[in-house]
Amino acid sequence: MTRILTNHIATMTEMREPQKVLDRAGGKPVAVMKNSRCVGYFVPAEATLQDNPPRYATMEEVMESLERTREQAQPVLDYLKDK
Repeated sequence: MTRILTNHIATMTEMREPQKVLDRAGGKPVAVMKNSRCVGYFVPAEATLQDNPPRYATMEEVMESLERTREQAQPVLDYLKDK
């Protein structure tokens, strides 16, 4: 079973009027369905990264995340070590 990556869907027939599909989706991506299968995504301009380029994590943020992950995993590691 394929996972659909949005909660907005449209059929190929509905895509005859793309503006209506965009209006209904409220600026979010739309999964395009054909015969109950996702054949692609219709992504409005406002849902793209045109105005907000991605921000890369600093090394400090990466290390903080790593430490939090290590703290969360430690009880499991301790349990497995005792087995």
